[in-house]
Amino acid sequence: MSGLLALLDDVAAIAKVAASSVDDVVGQAVKASSKAAGALIDDAAVTPKYVHGFSADREIPIVWKIARGSLFNKLVILLPLALLLSTFAPWAITPLLMLGGAYLCFEGAEKVWHAINPNDHHAEEVYAAKLEDAHLEEKKVAAAIKTDFILSAEIMTITLAALPEDLSIWFLTAALAVAGLLITVVVYGAVALIVKADDLGLHMASAGRLSITRKVGVFIVRAMPKLMWLLVVVGTAAMIWVGGSIILHGLHDLGLHAPYDIIHDLAVSAAAAVPSMAGAVEWTVTAFLDGLVGLFLGLLLIPVAKFAIDPLLGLFRKNDVAKAG
Repeated sequence: MSGLLALLDDVAAIAKVAASSVDDVVGQAVKASSKAAGALIDDAAVTPKYVHGFSADREIPIVWKIARGSLFNKLVILLPLALLLSTFAPWAITPLLMLGGAYLCFEGAEKVWHAINPNDHHAEEVYAAKLEDAHLEEKKVAAAIKTDFILSAEIMTITLAALPEDLSIWFLTAALAVAGLLITVVVYGAVALIVKADDLGLHMASAGRLSITRKVGVFIVRAMPKLMWLLVVVGTAAMIWVGGSIILHGLHDLGLHAPYDIIHDLAVSAAAAVPSMAGAVEWTVTAFLDGLVGLFLGLLLIPVAKFAIDPLLGLFRKNDVAKAG
């Protein structure tokens, strides 16, 4: 009997350790995922465009297809690559992270540029061409999954960099997998709510039995365009801020301390002037200055993309067409 009790005690101890490990994995995953806020919001803002134009009964199936593709991107392709990087080339994580940060700065700055230059319709023309070409559901889903791959690569790299360096390979794998799953559920759950909100509002406005129900439905229908606009604005600001922060932290890690230290000193000085709100002031000043750096870098990258990267990609596309012919 004593042997059985001892065995049960050992099993209980093992269960406690396992439960603690699961809690640690989830906690690390959630903490690391929060660092990718800018890319997460951008992902949620971009995806509804690929559902636009389809009948209401196809919206959720399309979102589900894109979500499955996103999970494949994160767990089957990017997770093994992240593990290989952390094991064999940890020195490459910071440069790759900075590359992703630069891309975030460019994406955000390009949206700002088109907002203040409404006569420049380059982005809208490119998007319209994509829509025209992607007349089939499969093509739109494939285009959305390709876009998701870029954003997922940024998200997984940011998440990897945010995790402690002393994690075991199994703990790291579990944390990245949980983070990838959690991020996908949050992003595409939000996308599903966004694309179906109009239908819900219309149903409530037309079929609601109570006056308050109908009024709420009308409010939802009228609010959705403003919500989408707000989502784009917040996503743009978050991209620029996160991208700038990644660049500054990367430079600091690579030995160029001045930009990071200057912003830190300014934020601390501002916080000292308002002792009752020191933490909030320091965070706000840091985020604002990080965002200015990100916006400046992104604006510098716009002509680089237009005059160097786009023509180069055009040559590759022409070569592919020539080979296909």
